[in-house]
This record gives sequence, structure tokens and C-alpha cells, in this order.
Amino acid sequence: MALMHPMSDATRPVYLKLRDLIAAAIIEGRYREGEMLPSVRAFAAEQGANPLTVAKAYSQFQADGLIDVQRGVGMFVTPGAAARLRECERRRFLEHEWPAIRTRMDRLGIDTAALLDEA
Repeated sequence: MALMHPMSDATRPVYLKLRDLIAAAIIEGRYREGEMLPSVRAFAAEQGANPLTVAKAYSQFQADGLIDVQRGVGMFVTPGAAARLRECERRRFLEHEWPAIRTRMDRLGIDTAALLDEA
């Protein structure tokens, strides 16, 4: 499923864009439950981001109970994190993104059923 790259939205803070990238990776299974996430420094280097910004994104995951931090070892995806993130992303899509898409479809005369037939 092709999604708009989270880093392309200029209106969102960088730490939230990074959080979106990590969330997508967890949902897609690139970081599985129980597996270690890349270190702050490694992820920052990979994304060309400031390590403090990555640390802020990771701390949000920790506050949300989606990762466990084991001092001196690393950060691990918690059991159930993918399902919780998927539900959160669904809700965000349906409440914030879908209404604008639906309005645009109506404006352009695009029928939902016809759109699904084309896919």
C-alpha cells in the first residue's frame, strides 16, 4: 500500500514525522514486537535528523507504552504495539484525512464504487 511519505508534510514538527515513520515500520512489521529499535544515533543518521529530535520521538513512544527501554541495552517494541498503532492510525485517517478526501472526491464527481472498480 503506497502512502504519502510522512517526512513530506512541511506543517508537522520533525519529531512527529519521525514518529510516523517508526509507527509505519512497526505496523508493517519491519520492527516486530519484542525486537529492538535502532539506536537514537543510528536512526538519526539514517534519517538525517538531529539525535535530540529522534530521542523526542522515541520518548513519545515510551510515554504511550509502545516501547520498553532497557537501560544499557536498547529500546524494544512492546507486545500489542502494532495493533494499537494500527487502530490509532485508522482513527486518525477516518477522523482527519478521509473527510477531506471525500469532499474532494465529491467535488470532482468521483464515485466511491467506481473508484474501487478501477483499483
